[in-house]
Amino acid sequence: MTRRRDRGAVTAELALGLPLLLAVTVGLVWLLAVGAGQVCVVDGAREAARGLARGDPEAVAFERATTVAGEGSRVSASYDGTGVTVRITRSVAGPGGLFGFLPAVALEAEAVASVEAPP
Repeated sequence: MTRRRDRGAVTAELALGLPLLLAVTVGLVWLLAVGAGQVCVVDGAREAARGLARGDPEAVAFERATTVAGEGSRVSASYDGTGVTVRITRSVAGPGGLFGFLPAVALEAEAVASVEAPP
């Protein structure tokens, strides 16, 4: 037998706990997006470095890197006597609404490749 004063307690607890559960879920999805974005930035830097080391034109290698790393990526390359270093930076904004007050996460990666000798 339920007491009258306990009626609705589960509903009230659910109403208080559900927004917190939703916020945690959105936060975890955002962290997953940041991790996936970092993997893409690393892959983009590696692709560009490999292409430039093979002798691909810089525009082609940068376009490939931007395609792999994602929209809004900034690609730069520096050469020394024996190798090429590619650096990519990109930012991932927080999910709208709930975490809109948080700053964007800056992702960056650097890849180095030795310049191949022409055949």
